[in-house]
Amino acid sequence: MHHLEKLRPLALLLLRVGVGVVFMHNGYPKFTWEKQSSMHEMVQSGLPVYFTYVAGALELGGGAVLITGLFTRLVGLLLAGEMAIAMWKAEHIFTNPLAVNHYELALTLCVGAFALATFGAGPISLDRIFFGKQGSNRGSKSRG
Repeated sequence: MHHLEKLRPLALLLLRVGVGVVFMHNGYPKFTWEKQSSMHEMVQSGLPVYFTYVAGALELGGGAVLITGLFTRLVGLLLAGEMAIAMWKAEHIFTNPLAVNHYELALTLCVGAFALATFGAGPISLDRIFFGKQGSNRGSKSRG
């Protein structure tokens, strides 16, 4: 198992890229062809229409920033919060928690973004370049 610890930088990079790409993929349509549909969903969920733009900007911009590994902890926390709100308001997780197929994407993105917020970007990131070790993965320090 100790050998797997050496793969942590790669795992965090892959997690950042994977989560970031999916967020960008879901954020982009909120500014294009699916804007009206997204606005309708927001209103049906009890959120103001302008949240479409807030969510779109957060998902598109936040996804891109996650991929680069810049401000990963802050962006991860914001994206996790957005997905928690989506599960609560849009996917109605509390009214039907067994209907996992209704909120599986939001749940996965929420957990992935929260993991990045807690573990940081890792050593293969702009956080590491600009902010040093404190901006990257604190969990990779040796415990001894």
